[in-house]
Amino acid sequence: MKAAISSEALTAIIGARPQDIALYHQALTHGSSGESDYQRLEFLGDRVLGLIIASELFRRFPKASEGELSSRLHALASGEACARIARRLDLNAHVRFGAQAVSDGGRHSDNIAADVLEALIGAIWLDLGEAAARAFITAQWGEMIDGQVAAPKHPKAALQEWALARKRRPPEYRIVRREGPDHAPRFLVAATIGKLAEATGEGASKQAAEKAAAAALLDKLIQEEEK
Repeated sequence: MKAAISSEALTAIIGARPQDIALYHQALTHGSSGESDYQRLEFLGDRVLGLIIASELFRRFPKASEGELSSRLHALASGEACARIARRLDLNAHVRFGAQAVSDGGRHSDNIAADVLEALIGAIWLDLGEAAARAFITAQWGEMIDGQVAAPKHPKAALQEWALARKRRPPEYRIVRREGPDHAPRFLVAATIGKLAEATGEGASKQAAEKAAAAALLDKLIQEEEK
């Protein structure tokens, strides 16, 4: 099993010197290791992340409606956004896995990367308090928050609106295939609008695959309209 991360390495990642390093060791430990893992800290970190991003959005976009704020929050706190930041920090390189999970590709899993990032946020909040957690989140998400010129529209919502505007049946989604171990699954999902059109998308979760399929189908439909 990989050695536990050092205090110096943690300081470089979180931007502050940790006090209770055991919390961070737990945040960076996968269940396959047989030791106390990150799941409880992930639960806490997910809520801390949502609250801090919501408060930042409330402050930075004073004229945004509740619906617009919700759309922004959904995009910024999504598993995809968390995985992207975790990859930038190379968090999975520091996670302690069991041998089988490493063989199954756990170190390259976006799902695990996102979970570990949330667990790390939970550890920061418990160890150093809200101010430190806010400093870490605003440092990692700040440009993404400010870069949202307009609230992003989720592909599934956009596809639903496209269908309603043209008096078509609502989109339907079905799982075509699920592969991989439980800790690193891959889903293939098909999106359809009646018999009009179909497209597929892949992802590390059912929700991510549905999002990809919706985006692919919407793109296909728009291209057809433009011909």
